[in-house]
Amino acid sequence: MSSITFYGWDVDYDEDRHLQAQQQAKSDRRYTMYHGTKVQTARSIIQSGFRQSADGMLGPGVYVSRNQRKAERYPLNSPITDKVVLKLSVDCGKVKRIDTDNHPMQKSWHSNGYDTAWVPPNCGMKAVPSGLEEDCVWDPKRIEVIDIALAPNTTIQNELKQLLAQSQNQQGQAAALASPGACHLCKWKIVPAHSVQTCWGCGETVCTLMTKHKCKHWG
Repeated sequence: MSSITFYGWDVDYDEDRHLQAQQQAKSDRRYTMYHGTKVQTARSIIQSGFRQSADGMLGPGVYVSRNQRKAERYPLNSPITDKVVLKLSVDCGKVKRIDTDNHPMQKSWHSNGYDTAWVPPNCGMKAVPSGLEEDCVWDPKRIEVIDIALAPNTTIQNELKQLLAQSQNQQGQAAALASPGACHLCKWKIVPAHSVQTCWGCGETVCTLMTKHKCKHWG
């Protein structure tokens, strides 16, 4: 059987990763989410990972959203020239729905065995006047930056994408050593017919189960 040549692709797997903001999040799933931050903070997050906030509407954690428009509002008092939206892959773990003001578990959900708190859109909470979906993830290690969804300009976007590529390469090498039974490119467990190839155009190592590859040669 001859090898396949790849120039690039972009696919969505039908496994609840791309729920709409209004859909109920399921426990023990990985979802695409977004986080708005400042340019310099984005650099730090890409290189060193997220840090848990000291407090917030849902207590300590990392605040993210499946709604990109929500993330684009943050940081609230920063000019648009200093705003970046990071695209994330989030392992939600056990999810608790918080949909009323003064909910009995509004800040104690983690001590009750939950990994993520979810505020559904338009639930009427006064603490969320925008009515847009919001999540709080307790453990920053459950969050992985996978792309730059929004940047002030192409120069900053390209810089952040390059930083991300370097970080992903380092993480992939470490993951391959720590977990030889999983693919460091697509993060799936290695199964029969799992195939790692070389992109015909740019020469980058790719996996056929990756959700996206943009060929740098044909870009």
